[in-house]
Amino acid sequence: MPPTGPTERRKRLDPEIFGLPVDAIRRGAYTDAYFNFTKELLEAEDRHPKVVMQIFQKKHSVLGGIDEAIAVLELCAGHRGDGGGWEPAWPQLTVRALRDGDEIVPYESVMHIEGDYSLFAHLETVYLGCLARRTLIMRNVHEVVEAARGKPILYFPARHDHWAQQSGDGWAAHLAGVSAVSTDAQASRWGGQGMGTVPHALIAAYGGDTAQAARAFADRFADDVNVVVLVDFDNDSVRTSLEVAEAVGDRLWGVRLDTASTLVDRALESGEVSADRSGVTVELVRLVRQALDGAGRERV
Repeated sequence: MPPTGPTERRKRLDPEIFGLPVDAIRRGAYTDAYFNFTKELLEAEDRHPKVVMQIFQKKHSVLGGIDEAIAVLELCAGHRGDGGGWEPAWPQLTVRALRDGDEIVPYESVMHIEGDYSLFAHLETVYLGCLARRTLIMRNVHEVVEAARGKPILYFPARHDHWAQQSGDGWAAHLAGVSAVSTDAQASRWGGQGMGTVPHALIAAYGGDTAQAARAFADRFADDVNVVVLVDFDNDSVRTSLEVAEAVGDRLWGVRLDTASTLVDRALESGEVSADRSGVTVELVRLVRQALDGAGRERV
């Protein structure tokens, strides 16, 4: 059966938004060589098999990258004419697909491509890669959002991957339900902006005084962003949280615990050190929450 999905439909993204290297994709630069050989042979032998390509995956997941995959087909399907120029073939294909954000089951068809296979044989590597990566982001983020049960989730993975992935990954995370992303590029496809916390680097630049750094940050940026402050610089998250709350006042939106996995916060130092007490733990989070509540900072 052809792909089906929910009745409410978000408009598909314009293909130009993806900034695809169209010429390189058309010539097969990003394609597994055997697909390039396939296209070349079919064209040389004047073979034009009409096919229905069904795209599926093998897990319960949330679909991502489908608009990008369609953009690859729309902009890059075709062949070289006798004069060497590119002759687009998108109008000759029939493509039916689900939408980004649709929940999918194993072996469900998420996209059908119908038409002359020689026109898009060179694109399989590229459009499958789009789907694989963005669907992975979608599923992982969706699971975290569900586990959080309504609490806001901030998406801060940019430093762990190549910068060129930010725009597509940020869009996938946004559709999957995150409350904010950390870079402007991640937010570019819906016209948003990145947000973040007061980082360790800024605290260090203020001589390790978290409260002073937080106050300076709030003075400059509180009207534009939620003020969220890291409170583990001195490995004393309870005390630092209270100091920051006092220094920043009602401008403080939240605190962030980021205790290293090799350290035990001072609030947990009594007793024997064990692996389940190092880093950010449930107990440490509760102690910080209780301390803030006890100081009348319930809204932080």
